[in-house]
Amino acid sequence: MPRCSSFGLHSRHRRLRSFSVLLLLSICGLLGACQRAPQVLPQQAYIWQRQWNPAVVAAMQASEQLVGGWRVLAAELTAQRQWNTANPDWQALKTTQHAIVMVVRLDGQTESPDAATHARIIDLLARWRQRGVPVAGVEIDYDCPTSQLPAYRHFLAGLRQGLERDLTLSITALPTWLNSPVLGELLAVADESVLQVHAVMNPRQGLFDAERAQAWLKAYAKQTSHPWRVALPSYGTRVSWDDNGRISAVESERPLLASGSAAQELTASPTTVSAFLARLDKDPAAGLVGVVWFRLPTEDDVRNWSLPTWQAVLARQPLRAVVTVEAQASAQAGLHDLTLRNNGNADSTLPLIVRIDAASACDAADGINGYALEADAQGKYLRRTRDGLLRAGYQRNIGWAHCGQPHIQLHVEH
Repeated sequence: MPRCSSFGLHSRHRRLRSFSVLLLLSICGLLGACQRAPQVLPQQAYIWQRQWNPAVVAAMQASEQLVGGWRVLAAELTAQRQWNTANPDWQALKTTQHAIVMVVRLDGQTESPDAATHARIIDLLARWRQRGVPVAGVEIDYDCPTSQLPAYRHFLAGLRQGLERDLTLSITALPTWLNSPVLGELLAVADESVLQVHAVMNPRQGLFDAERAQAWLKAYAKQTSHPWRVALPSYGTRVSWDDNGRISAVESERPLLASGSAAQELTASPTTVSAFLARLDKDPAAGLVGVVWFRLPTEDDVRNWSLPTWQAVLARQPLRAVVTVEAQASAQAGLHDLTLRNNGNADSTLPLIVRIDAASACDAADGINGYALEADAQGKYLRRTRDGLLRAGYQRNIGWAHCGQPHIQLHVEH
């Protein structure tokens, strides 16, 4: 009996050891899976308004928990060497929970900036600090011609010497610089950089191309040993070009009196950018430390995503557009206003076609706000005449119809 009892005890010990080993392996496996799970890249956003209004402050405050910093336009030096100084809401900047990067934009056609530009930037920094703004860094946004990069490097070296060492010097960088042999030397001067992967290089290529952007990121990572970020777009732009196919104007955050034989609205698709962001989270390029969004959406920024869509992308939430079309009876008998609505959380491209059911017996109709009336064998329909987004939570009146039925049937075709 004692011998049998001893055998049973050893057997139980072996089973316990086996169970413990399996348990430890399971825990290690779970921990390994957690370690392999993609991390969300830190995010910041540009605030690019020269004149702040309540909509800017409201958007900023509503997004404080989703970003880790603000990069705020402070002034711009024009090609004519005139300074345009921004007028931000100082109280909003003082009370934000995040540090501020003060951005100074130099027009790409500006001749090589000099010591006087240094002095102006340092004076601007002093005035922001006197206002109580927690400035942690200065960023220079200069779309410098590639041929002028050596002179730009010299300018940055002088500016770096004039700034306190605990203040970060950042610059924006263009993909067109990637073929320059002096790019590495330029990036070595700044403490960090922000690569812009949104560009109107050719209207037919659009505003943002994910595969092209990915190639730029890989190439850029080889050029710098300093931390860097990538600027992702949330905006749209209107591009005009002349008879020779050359871009004559790019209209984005500010309206322009553009001239040209053709124009096109270019947009950055929230779905496309969101998928690209997920790819960055999973496999960031070497040295990439975060994302900077251009630019903070506001209620009255018509060439930007809606704030709900932008916030959903930042929070890595699934995007879903719910676009419907309605016919609302007006005071005049038989007349209906045709309205598109988006009840989802994602901005949607405008439907290509809104078809009026033939059984509705409509004898007249017309389109407005980017839609025109046409007809085919199936009947009358409104066709989209220009690209654009229907923002989440918004509606757009696209036309009217006069019909013999009190309720008419409509449906959209993308």
